[in-house]
Amino acid sequence: QVQLVESGGNLVQAGDSLRLSCAASGRTFSLGTMGWFRQAPGKEREFVAGIRWSDSYTYYTDSAKGRFTISRDTAKNMVYLQMNGLKPEDTAVYYCAARGGFSIATTGALYDYWGQGTQVTVSS
Repeated sequence: QVQLVESGGNLVQAGDSLRLSCAASGRTFSLGTMGWFRQAPGKEREFVAGIRWSDSYTYYTDSAKGRFTISRDTAKNMVYLQMNGLKPEDTAVYYCAARGGFSIATTGALYDYWGQGTQVTVSS
């Protein structure tokens, strides 16, 4: 089992930056890839960014490219999502997810472990 705990969500203004953190514990040696998803009220959960644990290869959804950066610290078992230039449409609960596969999946159902989520609210 792998446990994931997110932190860093907050209420910010449009244009601000925020860094989300995800702490992984448990059987972290089994991690292949990790991802950040988000879910806005009344909308489906959507993929934001993913990173491969072994070589830090990353993949982003179009809305995140150029504004968000995903990174990982294998020594600390941490994954981060640096978000710059935040927009009101980025408002959502952000979830960290992990899977054993080595390809970055954009479908939530392919992830084995999930955190509890952290709220990001961007005011205009």
